[in-house]
Amino acid sequence: MATIFDFVTVSCFFGLVIAFFQFTDRNTRIMLWLLPAVILLAIANQIGNSGELALATLLISASIGYAILAIRGGRRY
Repeated sequence: MATIFDFVTVSCFFGLVIAFFQFTDRNTRIMLWLLPAVILLAIANQIGNSGELALATLLISASIGYAILAIRGGRRY
């Protein structure tokens, strides 16, 4: 872990794991709904490491927003 994007994206990933266990029913459907957020974090990390700061920040924000919506939606089912 050499750059700030490494720390931010790994922290967000751990946050997703904690949110999955704390705020959901821990079923496979919600885990699959969180998969795009994890993929976006991985892409944002690579883009941030290559120097595109604005795009990486946008992708991290989009990933967090999507994860919030997925967890809120998953609590209903």
